[in-house]
Amino acid sequence: MDEMLLLRHGETEWSRTGRHTGRTDVPLTARGEEQARALAPLVKECEFDLVLSSPAQRARRTAELAGLSGHEVDADLWEWDYGGYEGLTTPEIRETRPGWYLWRDGVPPGDTKHPGESAARVGARADRVIARARRATGRVVLVAHGHLLRVLAARWLGLPPEEGRYFRLDTGTYSRLGFERAEPVILTWNAPAGRP
Repeated sequence: MDEMLLLRHGETEWSRTGRHTGRTDVPLTARGEEQARALAPLVKECEFDLVLSSPAQRARRTAELAGLSGHEVDADLWEWDYGGYEGLTTPEIRETRPGWYLWRDGVPPGDTKHPGESAARVGARADRVIARARRATGRVVLVAHGHLLRVLAARWLGLPPEEGRYFRLDTGTYSRLGFERAEPVILTWNAPAGRP
């Protein structure tokens, strides 16, 4: 693999309002669709040997609008499963759990659709995606979610999954992971479309 392009899906109503959106399959807003289309010139500049998307409709739709019609769905790219905190905002969670912080405190189990997931489990999924990407011969593009991609960046650098807390990632942005002297590095992070 030469380089990995990471695309965070466009805005959804839940991301706009700060609701934890793991496995709940919400669509893009009109603004989210605009953000996805704005990624198209960046995608058009490159040829990719591997194009992967989360199964979530917000990621698949972002891939389509960005011009990645031949993407393959990879279940390892699902967002962090927030368990009992699915759909809640941080202020709502802190009403009953003061000072709660995802990266430090994790999530409680939820229902059968949202059993919850530890940072270590998200990290294991990210590791599988990285291993798959490294087997590609050229460029790779992943279309996925904020927390998952932050964990993936941490694991790319050989850091524990919880260190993803240091990599803020907004909707509709792109990031690039690559190498310097054969060592993994971040080339670009959290860049809005239209900016190199």
